[in-house]
Amino acid sequence: MCRALKVLCVAPDAAVLQALRSATVSAEWELAPGATSRDEALALLHQERPHVMVVFGAFPGLADRALEAYPFLRVIVDHETPGATLVGSMDEVRSAVKGPGGPVRA
Repeated sequence: MCRALKVLCVAPDAAVLQALRSATVSAEWELAPGATSRDEALALLHQERPHVMVVFGAFPGLADRALEAYPFLRVIVDHETPGATLVGSMDEVRSAVKGPGGPVRA
């Protein structure tokens, strides 16, 4: 059974989330419903089981909790976070999701 790559976007409010989802969308993967709070993001992680989580904004401990629960999750952020891929802007998100070796984290 093949499963499409799934990406979860997390942002501090609906407007930023919409912009992030627009910057992330691609024919190569599926977008999970987005989240605007840490608790909502954690719930969606367990429900949707995404391969990639893109986080823009301050969500203390979210990346740590996500990587603890799902060590092979690729986490992409807009601020320095241990264990995550740092991007400088939303324009870099698609290439970060795909990654240098393809869209799966080793």
